[in-house]
Amino acid sequence: MRDWAKARRERTHHLIELGGLVQKAGLVDLTDDDRATLLGAFLDIAGQLQGGNETTPVDLKTRWRRAGLHLFDAEKEHAERKEQP
Repeated sequence: MRDWAKARRERTHHLIELGGLVQKAGLVDLTDDDRATLLGAFLDIAGQLQGGNETTPVDLKTRWRRAGLHLFDAEKEHAERKEQP
């Protein structure tokens, strides 16, 4: 496989995973699949990470990461319980 094709496939896979995170967070349903609303929310997040508010970008990322890890762990525990007889 050519390098450009491999890079394109990897990028596509990455973008699909990101879309899955949007779905997993419930944002698709909460916004009625309104992409302008989703984009506006992402722009707001980007603005927060650029600073200029009371909470530092590092604190925001830490808080968001903890929440994400908590959900991943909860899903993993749920899946493991389903597998047990």
